[in-house]
Amino acid sequence: LARAITLIESGRPDDGPIARDLLGRLLPRSGRAFRLGITGVPGVGKSTLIEHLGLLLCERGHKLAVLAVDPSSHVSGGSVLGDKTRMEELARHPNSFIRPSPAAGALGGVARKSRETLLLCEAAGYDVVFVETVGVGQSEVTVHSMVDCFLVLMLAGAGDELQGIKKGILELADILAVTKADGDNALRAETARRELANALHYVADRGQIAPVTTVSVRRAETVAALWAAVETFRDEAQSSGRLAARRREQSERWFEQLLAEEAGRLFFANPVVAGSLPELREAVSAMKMTHAEAILELRRRIGAEKNEIG
Repeated sequence: LARAITLIESGRPDDGPIARDLLGRLLPRSGRAFRLGITGVPGVGKSTLIEHLGLLLCERGHKLAVLAVDPSSHVSGGSVLGDKTRMEELARHPNSFIRPSPAAGALGGVARKSRETLLLCEAAGYDVVFVETVGVGQSEVTVHSMVDCFLVLMLAGAGDELQGIKKGILELADILAVTKADGDNALRAETARRELANALHYVADRGQIAPVTTVSVRRAETVAALWAAVETFRDEAQSSGRLAARRREQSERWFEQLLAEEAGRLFFANPVVAGSLPELREAVSAMKMTHAEAILELRRRIGAEKNEIG
């Protein structure tokens, strides 16, 4: 499985056809796992909670795959990929598979090939897949387009509870959990839970208001209660048909995204575009042309080429 994911993530042109063939062969065996996206502000304890939640599922007989995305350096392009060290006990469990992958500049807080990797894990027999995202940001709603349930973790006692999270994330959240709800922080966590629950009445436009709970990895019963809330959401979504409808919509969006990427690749491969861009970039940077004028000039040249061919 690890080698297959490496193949899928490879940027080498000669690996592309092999990766596509592999995905085509495995596609009929995928789609049977429950997919949970987990996101939250930095320091909220995503990895710690994932380990405890994952151990709970593994002990119950589930096979769990964790796709943990590490932020990539904007300078070197490298990533630490240290999720296995943060989930040391879970990484050793025979029922778990943890795959850290670099975000590599991809929007949405997920690696560029996370969707394909998810399919591989399902085909390998994992019945639950966690997708841990880099952190909360406006672009990170991408994770919602690839999971069945979107869990947002919040941190209490950090000032205004709503400042660390965007309205768009709240609107997409299926479940919210205030973490580290133990000891001296238990009261603050409960206060934050009530504030979030009240806030959701103002920002939830879908008719369905996400449940808000508290959780602490030091209290096993709260971790079990959080998973029970996820299972309740899953069962209701399955029985109502919302889960199947979401997956169809996700598949369509994925196709459109890949189509847009291929269209962009073909556009920049056009010799007229490749030959014109250095000149037009220089004109824009020297303020001899506006950005809009440069784009119109590029469109004119492409059109002229088509007329000449015609």
